This record gives sequence, C-alpha cells and structure tokens, in this order.
Amino acid sequence: MFRSFLPKDTSFFDYFEQHIEVTIAACKELLALTSNGSDIPPYYTRIKDLEHQADKVTHKCIEALHSTFITPIERGDILNLIMCLDDIMDMVDAAASRMALYEIKEMRPEAKALAEVLVESTQQLAAALKLLRNLKDPTAITNACVVIQQLENDGDDILRAALARLFKEENDNPILVIKWNAIFEILETGVDKCEDAADIITGVVIEAS
Repeated sequence: MFRSFLPKDTSFFDYFEQHIEVTIAACKELLALTSNGSDIPPYYTRIKDLEHQADKVTHKCIEALHSTFITPIERGDILNLIMCLDDIMDMVDAAASRMALYEIKEMRPEAKALAEVLVESTQQLAAALKLLRNLKDPTAITNACVVIQQLENDGDDILRAALARLFKEENDNPILVIKWNAIFEILETGVDKCEDAADIITGVVIEAS
C-alpha cells in the first residue's frame, strides 16, 4: 500500500548511492594503508579528497530535503541516513588522519582487520541502499543489514583483542598505547556507524511493509 504512494522523484536514493560509493572507495584506501603502512601521507591525501566529495553529496542531499515537499521516505529517515553515512566517512578520515598525525611507523594487524570489516560493511550497505530505491526485495535488504550487524560484532571482537594485545605488548611504551587506543576506537566507531545506518534502513523497510 505504502509503495503505491511513493513519488517518482528518487534523487534522494541517488544521493545515498553516490555517498556510499565514495565511502567504499575511502574504506579501500584505508585498507591499502593498513596493509602497507610504510607511506601513510599519500593514502591520507586520497581519503581526504574522498571525504570532501562525500561532504558535497551530504550537503546537496540536505539542501534537497529543505526544498522538497513530498519525499519518497520519511524526512527524518533521509536526514538520519545521510548523516550516518557521513559519520562513517568521517571515521575513516579521522583514522587516517590520526595515523598521519601520530607518524605511525609500523601497522598493527588489527587495524587491517577493522579496515576489512569496514570495506565489507560498506559494500553491504551499498547493496541494501540500491534495493531500497524500489523496495521490490525487502528480504534481500534485511539480509544485507543482518550481515552488517554480524560484522559489527566481529568489529567488537577485533577491538577487544587489539586492546588486550596492545596493553600486554606495549606496556612499557604508554605513548604508543595512547596512539593506537585512539586509532582502534575510531575504526570501531566507524563499524558501529555502519550498523546504525543498517538499523535506519531496516526501519524504512518495516515502515514500508
């Protein structure tokens, strides 16, 4: 019933899809950075450029929201979703920024593991967002969101293991502990934001059913 009242203007879905594609690109750069780790500045520069692109998409989406009378889904869901996607990008940018600022010389394997979770989570978000446009396959959307929730649990496990190993192996180097603790927390927050976006998408599907 709800879908029959959806307007034909799907520009908001365009914004979601544009944003997540840029975010995926940034996550892949972060994965390359954490896999290499010997030359952080070029990766960080590319991530910063992508973050600027994502910001432009976010601003266009919010401007369109202010000027659109009838929206394809609830206005609050549109705003919350685009802001949540922006939060993911911000966390990727923040993690790379801290690595550059702290002049990290040796990458820890858990950073790569969290970057892998971010890549997979954002790819699952992209799949869900593409299907959200017409809601023809709500089960597939929900399944993608369930995978993201499972990945968030994986992120929690990686964070706990990372911090345990960090405190055990680097207890004589408190500065390094402080640096990596901050980086790990930022990366895991990015994974949390993916789950938040999935929760919003799930809510939209439920409302539309």
